[in-house]
Amino acid sequence: MRSWSRQPVTSQQPAVADDGVIVAAAGVRKTYDTGQVKVDALNGVDLTLQRGEMVAVMGPSGCGKTTLLNCLSGLDEIDAGQVHIEGVSLADLSDRQRTRYRAERMGFVFQFYNLMPVLSAVENVELALLLAGVSPRDARSRALDALGLVGLADRAKHVPDELSGGERQRVTIARALVNDPAIVWADEPTGDLDSESAEEITSLMRRLNEERGLTFLIVTHDIAVGRRADRIVRMLDGQVVDEQRMEASRVRTSHVA
Repeated sequence: MRSWSRQPVTSQQPAVADDGVIVAAAGVRKTYDTGQVKVDALNGVDLTLQRGEMVAVMGPSGCGKTTLLNCLSGLDEIDAGQVHIEGVSLADLSDRQRTRYRAERMGFVFQFYNLMPVLSAVENVELALLLAGVSPRDARSRALDALGLVGLADRAKHVPDELSGGERQRVTIARALVNDPAIVWADEPTGDLDSESAEEITSLMRRLNEERGLTFLIVTHDIAVGRRADRIVRMLDGQVVDEQRMEASRVRTSHVA
């Protein structure tokens, strides 16, 4: 796994020690001002993720789940608090440095796939590598390897319209894996799938977590996803109100409802 250079970090505050913690957030606040009303989307959130952990963030619509994912991953800036990823303070990185950090150290999976419709599965997966300057030969090899990990080696040349919903989501997971990320952020990854496909995607994420030690933070309404996680973090009104350790999460099953 490639290491991130910490030279851009200029804060005088010490980085978080590498004690197995991959994400450390403290007092995170985010307010949206519509011009008529201010909405406190996050109201002092504290959260820690251990390396290799699979965490499900759950709660009613509008509770701040997606905002939390966006702020922890650096897609959105916070108004107060601190976020460290692998000991790096996101506040100490410029916009350009955060973009590079996300590209090199993070993977993203979204509900609606965000695939280029005219590109094949392998072309969608390799695109980010090509834009980052990876040679076409290496990019194609790594993209095919990633598709193999998600069980789509035989569908590599198919465009999204020729794939099922579950297969499209597998392509997005392959795309998230292709850079060997430290963490994958998944926002409602089963939200647009039927129950069978949702179970397949949940099992795939669990397998990747167990076999490769990949860290996942998953925003979801799907209790079946929560049951397969190591921990459920419950949110309400922009705050973490409960955390539940799932003792049976390591039991491999194929019938979680």
